[in-house]
Amino acid sequence: MDVYEAVGSRRAVRAFTGEPVPREALQRVLSAARRAPSGANLQPWRVYVVDGAQLTELKRRTRARAAAGDPGDAREYEMYPPDLAPPYCARRSTAAAQRYAALGIAREDRRAREKAIAANWDCFGAPTVLFCYIHRRMGPPQWADVGMYLQTVMLLLRGEGLHSCPQMAWSVYHRTVAEIVAPADGLILFCGLSIGFEDAAARPVRIDRAPLAEIVTFADSQPGTRPSARCT
Repeated sequence: MDVYEAVGSRRAVRAFTGEPVPREALQRVLSAARRAPSGANLQPWRVYVVDGAQLTELKRRTRARAAAGDPGDAREYEMYPPDLAPPYCARRSTAAAQRYAALGIAREDRRAREKAIAANWDCFGAPTVLFCYIHRRMGPPQWADVGMYLQTVMLLLRGEGLHSCPQMAWSVYHRTVAEIVAPADGLILFCGLSIGFEDAAARPVRIDRAPLAEIVTFADSQPGTRPSARCT
C-alpha cells in the first residue's frame, strides 16, 4: 500500500471485528512511528496499549459510569472552542449530520444518538486500544507533535491492513483509564485510538472534506471565496 492509498483509505472506523490485532504488527507500527517529527526531537507523546482482560475491565467500568449518568471527570483540556466560528462550526455540524444519516439515526432521535455515543466505551468492538498522553507542561507546538505522531501511527496501521478510530471521548473518563494504565505523574490523556480489523458488514461512513480552494491559497493566485460570516 503506497502512502496515497493509506491516506485515502484511512478513516475513523466505528465497527470492528473481534479478531485480535497481531502483536508483531502493532510492534512494527509503533517502532516505525518513532520517526514521527517533533520540535527539537522532544517526542512529547507517551503511549499505553491495552487489550485482553484489561480492556474488558476498562470497558466494564466505563460503561457502568456512563449508564449511571456520570458526566465524567474534570476536563483537562478543551475539545473545541466554545465560540466555534465559521467555517468550523458548519463543518462540525455537517460531519455529525453525515455520520448519523449513514447510521440511519434521525436528528430528533435522542436515544439512538446517545446509544451511538455510548459505543465509544466499547471501542466500537475493537480488541485493542492505544491511549496517548502528553505532559501537562507541554504547549501548543508539542500538542501538534502528538497529532503528527498519531497520524503516523494511523497510516502505518493501514499498511498492516488494520483500521483505527481516534477518540477524544476517552478523555471524559480519564480517571477510569488511569486506574487501568497507571500513567506516569504529570501526564494528560489526550485520546484513545481503537485499533482492529474493520467489520465489512457495517455501513462505512465517509465524511466530506472541504474543497482545496477553501483551505489552500497559492501566493501567486487570487484568494478563494470567503466562508460565510456566521453559522446556523
